[in-house]
Amino acid sequence: MHARSALFDVFGDHLRGRDSQAPVAGLVRLLDPVGIAAPAVRTAISRMVSEGWLEPLLLPSGRGYRATPRTIRWLDDVSTRVYRSVDRAWDGHWHLALVDQPAGRPDRNRLRDDLSFIGYAELTPHTWVSPFPRAELDEVLERAGATARLVRAGLVEPTPITAWDLPDLAAAYERFVAEADEVLDGVDATGAADADEAAFAARFRLVHEWRKFLFTDPGLPNELLPADWPGRAAAELFTGEARRLKPAADRFVATCLDS
Repeated sequence: MHARSALFDVFGDHLRGRDSQAPVAGLVRLLDPVGIAAPAVRTAISRMVSEGWLEPLLLPSGRGYRATPRTIRWLDDVSTRVYRSVDRAWDGHWHLALVDQPAGRPDRNRLRDDLSFIGYAELTPHTWVSPFPRAELDEVLERAGATARLVRAGLVEPTPITAWDLPDLAAAYERFVAEADEVLDGVDATGAADADEAAFAARFRLVHEWRKFLFTDPGLPNELLPADWPGRAAAELFTGEARRLKPAADRFVATCLDS
């Protein structure tokens, strides 16, 4: 687990109710149970400030950092997708983006990654497909210096579902369930200080691993997925355990940030 991605997890999952800010010492204490040392935390914070994700501020407890408005918007969108709080009905139409790619290779690579992140798959060169319109598309195109023509199609043959590697995604969900069982083994939420720390660490790892599906799972509608799709069982496990461990994790966060 990298310090930078762990900090995004902290700000997105634990600090939205705390004005998206925390002292440096508190951030260091929070990441210690997941194996991230203080120098790595401070280096990652410095990098995130230079990239515009965080901004420094002075808190009553000392030097701290706050998520920028851009970061808050992004984290809120990620949270919606992580906890799958929006259940979208599919109208049977496919949404195609016929992309005029930017000239530079770094911009092309960034565009490819960003389109995948928001749920598109490359159907053919320069043609990306999604079962839903994606509100983030305009921002993704603008950031890469690209343009696109958009098409809404009721029939695409053969089916675009093969644009996503569903067997690989299914295997990833099965691995998640197996590894989550190991992470959660023996973890309780009894209220003891050491139990709260263990619950925080387990929940943190669970959320961190689940977030990775943002880059691989486009959120396809149920109508397009097999009846025995393992993503459903994985989502049920994640949702239930994240909810069960949250009170204990919140207590540990309060201990780290309020002391």
